[in-house]
Formats: sequence, structure tokens, C-alpha cells
Amino acid sequence: MKPHLSIVIPAYNESSRLVPTLERIREYLSAQDYAAEVIVVSDGSTDATAAVARDWCPPGFPLAVIDRKQNRGKGYSVREGGAAAAGELVLFSDADLSTPIEEFEKFRSRLAGGAAVVIGSRNLSGADLEIRQPFYRRVMGRVFNLVVKTFAVGGIADTQCGFKCFAAEAFAAIASRCLIDGFSFDVEMLFLARRLGFKIEEVPVRWLNAEGSTVSPVRDSIRMFFDVVRVRWNHLCGRYR
Repeated sequence: MKPHLSIVIPAYNESSRLVPTLERIREYLSAQDYAAEVIVVSDGSTDATAAVARDWCPPGFPLAVIDRKQNRGKGYSVREGGAAAAGELVLFSDADLSTPIEEFEKFRSRLAGGAAVVIGSRNLSGADLEIRQPFYRRVMGRVFNLVVKTFAVGGIADTQCGFKCFAAEAFAAIASRCLIDGFSFDVEMLFLARRLGFKIEEVPVRWLNAEGSTVSPVRDSIRMFFDVVRVRWNHLCGRYR
């Protein structure tokens, strides 16, 4: 049976957090009336991320593991997982489930109502930030959002929440045009979604900050800034076909 939902989990050195995440997703999916699949993409992990996912998998559970030996970035991993997905919807989620999988329930009516892209937001009224990020990360996030609104995507409160769902056709059209492999891939995907005329809706979600992020506050913030500028530059140079 063709799955209705494909859940893509990009993972870099997530062996210690992956099993609780997969267990929670399995429990959630077992209560649904539609077929689904889960795709874990190990992005050149130096730990046992891929092996842990395979060893955990219960008989009959629809799990696929992509074990790439070279680290290419979160954006590349999401696109690789999405390319392997067979679902009518493609949801990507951070490996730590900072946004609980149950929040997908809020997306379903928006997708059924014609939205091609539905994204979780920590900044909209109604969002429930049960465990907040450290102060310095919140400040960095506000500055980054200002850069995003200035150079790439205005009118979206939170481009970086790692919980986004796409109609499969929209995902394919957007991903085939993407050029950024790193953490700012979300901005590029939303920029392209808007440029291609896909309807985007933003939904407030529950969010729990998880310790152990692999994002460097300084190094990756600088990279993300330049990546956002690259989105605008790529557009001006006609690189998005």
C-alpha cells in the first residue's frame, strides 16, 4: 500500500537519541488509520547512528535507513530522504523530536484544505515553548529571522523550526531546485515554494529544547548568514530554474 505519510529524519551522530524518537513515532503511527513510512538519513555520522536505527527496527515496521559515509549537511539529507520517500506527504523532523510528532495533527486540516507546505512555528501566538533555548540562542534566532526577512522570505515568523511538511509534488519541485546543503536549507525551500506559487501555512507548535545540538553558535551562525545572502544572490543570477 502506498504510504500517505513519509517521515524523514536527518541524523548526524544521533545514536544516543534516536531510539526514543523512533519509539515515539512508532507509537503515534500505530494509532493512525493511514499507512506511513520512516526514513532515517545518517549524514556521515561517526557514531553508530545507522546501526542503532537498523537494530531497533521491529519486524514489519516500515523503516528505511540511508547510511551516507560523507557528511553533506542537513539540507542534503532532507532532500535525499525525500527523494526516497513514497508518501503523498513528506514530513521532516529533527532527530530529537523537539517538536513532538503528535503536533502533526495540527497540520492535517491545513494540508487537506489545500496548503502545499505547512511549517511549525515557535514564534506565532499559541506556540507552547515548554523548554526554551538558552538566552544567547534566542537572541541569535531573532537576528537570523531579521536577516531572513530582509534578504529572502518575509512574512514568516519562524523559518527554522525543524518540523515541516510538504505535499509530495511540491517537495519534488522545490528540492530539485535547491542549491544549499547546510542549515539554511529551510530558508531556501520556503523561498522556492513561494516563488513557485505553492501555498504555505504556518502553525504554532509545542516545542521542547533538547540538549546536545551539533550546531555551533558562532561557526554555523556565520555560515547560515551567508547562505541566506546566497539565496538572494542565486535568485538574482538566475540559478533557480
